Amino acid sequence: MELTSEQIAKYIDHTLLKQEASALQIKKLCEEAIQYKFASVCVNPANVGICARLLKGSGVKVCSVIGFPLGATLSTVKAYETEKVIADGAEEVDMVLNVGALKSGDDKLVKDDVSAVVKTAHSQKALVKVIIETCLLTDEEKVKACLICKEAGADFVKTSTGFNSGGATLPDVTLMRKTVGPKMGVKAAGGVRTREDVLAMIEAGATRIGTSGGIKILEGAEIKSGY
Repeated sequence: MELTSEQIAKYIDHTLLKQEASALQIKKLCEEAIQYKFASVCVNPANVGICARLLKGSGVKVCSVIGFPLGATLSTVKAYETEKVIADGAEEVDMVLNVGALKSGDDKLVKDDVSAVVKTAHSQKALVKVIIETCLLTDEEKVKACLICKEAGADFVKTSTGFNSGGATLPDVTLMRKTVGPKMGVKAAGGVRTREDVLAMIEAGATRIGTSGGIKILEGAEIKSGY
């Protein structure tokens, strides 16, 4: 697969989720996103407001994370967090699945958890991506998680937070795409470090890429570590 840098940029959520991220770093993130025309910036909830102001009219969306990075927050809290970040200017939210509930076989809790965020976000025309944290799941659990997310009305399934023991892999992206079908979004995040990685993920079925190294990827340099 061959894509131009401009085409690749449209797949990338330019990401800064480190807890020590300063206002200056967030400002730089937004400036870079505008310059390279990334799909969005992905930031923690406290940084949504400043991003929305800086990116207004640029065409770059603001994405925020919900229940991040563990996914063990109460569903009511996830829904409220979703409501607040959208009010502050987020157009997309990446929520973390309740992995413990999935592993316990409590499929209803998992679905209700996703549905609470989906209902809140969709009422404000915001997209929902659900992070299933593939590195913690068996293939059977990955399939179940994807199907629950699809049934709950999520717009995307996403591989990873980037804050656990592993990130996106080609087999996982391939499995997720096969499970959800051709219409639902699949986001690969964590460990996508080169242009070749990005192209391979897209070839496998990813429709969005989460990375903190989008600029280096576009310039052909390898990211040594990080999201």
